[in-house]
Amino acid sequence: MQMNTPRRSTMRLTRRGRLLLVVSGAALAGTAAVAVPLLTRESGHVEAKPPMLVVPEGWRANQIYDAVDKALGLPPGSTRKSLGKAALKLPKEAAGNPEGYLFPATYPVEKGATPESLLRFMVDTANKKFNGAPVAAGAQLNAVNVYQAVTIASIVQAEAATKADMGRVARVIFNRLQRGMPLQMDSTINYALNRNTVHTSLDDTRMESVYNSYQRMGLPPTPIDNPGEDAMRAAINPPPGDWLYFVTIRPGDTRFTADYSEHLRNVAEFNAAHQSSAQPQQPSGSPQRLPATQPPR
Repeated sequence: MQMNTPRRSTMRLTRRGRLLLVVSGAALAGTAAVAVPLLTRESGHVEAKPPMLVVPEGWRANQIYDAVDKALGLPPGSTRKSLGKAALKLPKEAAGNPEGYLFPATYPVEKGATPESLLRFMVDTANKKFNGAPVAAGAQLNAVNVYQAVTIASIVQAEAATKADMGRVARVIFNRLQRGMPLQMDSTINYALNRNTVHTSLDDTRMESVYNSYQRMGLPPTPIDNPGEDAMRAAINPPPGDWLYFVTIRPGDTRFTADYSEHLRNVAEFNAAHQSSAQPQQPSGSPQRLPATQPPR
């Protein structure tokens, strides 16, 4: 589950008269990207610099498409329609879907920029980050390919409440895959339903979708957002550990364990902290039932 705090943006003037956009905090889904003209003051005059498009870590492709439309002043849906002619350099496993490869960063919106040029800039940046030897070696060490590593990183990005939790969430994912357990992650269901919430009902976990990791084994068919470098680093180099379950009771209190009984106690505490819900919730990392080959420990 993901419990994020809103980003806060401020403007700051440097000693040389350069106006900077400062963004802090984690991004909530639905937060608008910012295209802000930057100014410099040199030799007594003000010179406009290109606006900058801020793409936060963990945004989904549809959020980025909307942000590009706004940054370029285009009708809603324009960027999505441009995908077919953008000639994006994506791995063959992506089948033309750039989810996971629209790298989160701050991009200049130069004069004459188009949806295609901005999307290519993002994908080219992702390829530079993901196609290097360290990522390939890390993926191979964990018995996955690079596209699968990006998919794992996207789940880590969505599930980890803090940067410090990312490595342990990645380890839970690998441990479950290696044991033949379903991932049972709320974030994959949220992706299928195009929402963001910490509350997942039992009915949600029974939905028909290739992204329902409660019902389907293995990784989802694509990444579920666009992960940043920290999440990718966690996905290719998770710390050692036997954790199989985790639950974020409240912000700053995520509990990892390999003991199912202990996990059930943590889930009970999670539900007690969310008593306003109409029915008990199913936090991520909380299986409804374990496979027959994995009895409770």
